[in-house]
Amino acid sequence: MTREEFAEFVRVAGMGVVATVDAEGNPEAALVGLAATSAGEVIFDSAVAARKVGNIAANPRVALVVGWSDGVSVQVEGLADTLTGTERAEYGRIYTERFPGSRALLEEFAIVRVKPRWLRYYDARPGSFLVAEGSWPGSED
Repeated sequence: MTREEFAEFVRVAGMGVVATVDAEGNPEAALVGLAATSAGEVIFDSAVAARKVGNIAANPRVALVVGWSDGVSVQVEGLADTLTGTERAEYGRIYTERFPGSRALLEEFAIVRVKPRWLRYYDARPGSFLVAEGSWPGSED
């Protein structure tokens, strides 16, 4: 799956589950609205006070599951960061274009970017079963 194909998959799915871990290593998961850049970065918003924002600040490693309603999903592992300044404005614009009326750009909300490092495409539809996984070139940094 190319970065462009993944970005389009995220755009169509529109939602996914993000998993983080707290300071004691306990898993936490949340359903979030998702947008994507053409480079395959995933964007979501969250209340600044939400557990996932604090978890990401302490440990940027996250997992996502995107899509599931038609038997196709993409599992993602990557690094997340909470954006500030001009990056927050730029990525916030992309997010609010996808979700008009979103409160993402309000002060009490964070814009989170996930840079995928590993993906698994899983197609469980009858007659088309396929599992493919791998890393993108240059995603190790």
